[in-house]
Amino acid sequence: MSRLAVAATGAFGADVLERLAAGHDVAALLTRPDKPAGRGRRVAPPPAKVAAERLGIPVLQPERPEHPGPAIVIVAAYGLLIPDELLERGLWLNVHPSLLPRWRGAAPVERALMAGDVETGVTVHETVKELDAGPIAAQGAFPIAPEDDAGAVYARSAELAVELLDEVLAKPSFRPQEGEPTYAEKIGPADRELDWSRPPQELLNRIRALSPHIGARGELHGRRVTVWRATIEDGKLLPLEVQPEGARRMAYEAWLRGLR
Repeated sequence: MSRLAVAATGAFGADVLERLAAGHDVAALLTRPDKPAGRGRRVAPPPAKVAAERLGIPVLQPERPEHPGPAIVIVAAYGLLIPDELLERGLWLNVHPSLLPRWRGAAPVERALMAGDVETGVTVHETVKELDAGPIAAQGAFPIAPEDDAGAVYARSAELAVELLDEVLAKPSFRPQEGEPTYAEKIGPADRELDWSRPPQELLNRIRALSPHIGARGELHGRRVTVWRATIEDGKLLPLEVQPEGARRMAYEAWLRGLR
């Protein structure tokens, strides 16, 4: 059993933290400060903090990164770059849900799905100053099924990440990244918009990429809705689950009946 710390903020990092804690001594969580979230903009803790407190793991929430103590720190969806002076004080291992150097950056799962990738995976690499560019300690791939959304891919990635980390922590060794990198830019408002003139498969990929955590938006029958699930029938995109503005998620057919 290794003694380590985790630097994580988002839901993926929270999942990795919980899985790691089942087999390792997690001494501390380094995460970002609480911030306003949701429709009411109430201050809320990040998902990783919620998980840590449930597990009884001490939580550090500085505005800027600081070293959490143990010589090994696992970074998973932390959201801030680690400064050189901290990287020099131990081994920082980043868990990245893509097959690096493909999809370096903030939204690797979403960009892979939007691009129609049929395979992705997880890379464990040494954290360096350049974004997601450190030497690789372990890497594993898995197929993306046609029905998978981002939630399914992130869950499989967290499971695989801990399997890889168990191997790496037992005997770390590194090799350089090879190939031309591609970059997964952060999801912005424009990425959420559905342009119904685009090909059905492209629209479906966007919906899958943004579900169940962000949501793709568009206008249907003169109303603004978020589309959470869809399929393709007879060459056309068919929404399956939608959410009108200010309302709950519902089956598309139920929403249509309400419009009549």
